[in-house]
Amino acid sequence: MSTTPESTLPWYRQIEWPTLIPYFGLHLGCLAVFWVGWSWTALIVGFFSYLIRGMALTGFYHRYFAHKAFQTSRWFQWLWGFIGSAAAQKGPIWWAAHHRDHHTLSDQPGDLHSPVQHSFLWSHMGWFMTYDSSPVRVQRVPDLMKFPELVFLNNNTWIPIVIWGGGMWALGSVLERWAPGLGTNGPQMFIWGFVVSTVCLYHVTYCINSLAHVFGSRRYETTDQSRNNFILALFAFGEGWHNNHHYYPASARNGFYWWEVDITYYMIWTFEKLGLVWNVKPVPQRVLDLGRNKTGTGPSDPVEASQHQAA
Repeated sequence: MSTTPESTLPWYRQIEWPTLIPYFGLHLGCLAVFWVGWSWTALIVGFFSYLIRGMALTGFYHRYFAHKAFQTSRWFQWLWGFIGSAAAQKGPIWWAAHHRDHHTLSDQPGDLHSPVQHSFLWSHMGWFMTYDSSPVRVQRVPDLMKFPELVFLNNNTWIPIVIWGGGMWALGSVLERWAPGLGTNGPQMFIWGFVVSTVCLYHVTYCINSLAHVFGSRRYETTDQSRNNFILALFAFGEGWHNNHHYYPASARNGFYWWEVDITYYMIWTFEKLGLVWNVKPVPQRVLDLGRNKTGTGPSDPVEASQHQAA
């Protein structure tokens, strides 16, 4: 556990309750589907709202901001940081700092969202509700703190959230007026396109912290309990290849082999071909060979060892 004063308190006193009103409000808001109804238009928009924000989290919050698995321009990193912030999972700097901590302490004392060190529910969602997790661990992210626009975005995540949610309502209202045959309206589009898609994205993201350290296969021997899970890889756009990732986190690709579906990597590959990202880090051949033989014994040389623990 952390050594901060809050960690010595009972769990219910560690929780930063006032800040959770919007979070629980979103969950309750899902019940509004019984009021607003549904339409294929709202469902399709909700799916794409889930998709684009989810890939902002997986491709940029995770593989770019946390692991520097590729390089990009300043405007492009801000754009995807903005889209990721609209997922209401805090800012890119906060997210990257905590994730780097996770890789350093994975499933060891000090890992705030380890199901090995804590309960499953705590690893799934309790950990980020605490006073202990709230501050940005700036010592972990000096490379990101040098960008004032990212710092502003990280400190004002309510802006993209309001814009995204308001945009969904506005889209529904416009379609109601100009394309009434689509059968949608502002409230319906807001509930499906923002509320429901956000809550679904919450729990798929959380499952990588919880389920992906409990259920699945282990191709590589790592110092933690990370596991590969095909179902999670589908819903989380490649993040379910978690054991692969924990063995070699420096790569932009979590699905190491062609049969391991990794939609996030396909996005990164496309951006590379378009010249929007570059220096995309591959999986080394020695790691691929080791995985094919299923004889992984952990990092075997100093370079690989450092990458294995890298943020």
